[in-house]
Amino acid sequence: MSTEVDPKLLEILVCPLTKGPLSYDKEKQELISEQAKLAYPIRDGIPVMLVEEAREL
Repeated sequence: MSTEVDPKLLEILVCPLTKGPLSYDKEKQELISEQAKLAYPIRDGIPVMLVEEAREL
């Protein structure tokens, strides 16, 4: 079951490590930071913006 993330929220979120932009991977339910090479999980429609919770790309 995937929950949609509010598009307005996606517009204002940035990578906590680089402060750079994020892209949304709807299929994997992750926010991708190309600069940091990290993928932040989205759990129950809520982005988990913790570096220690992110997986490396």
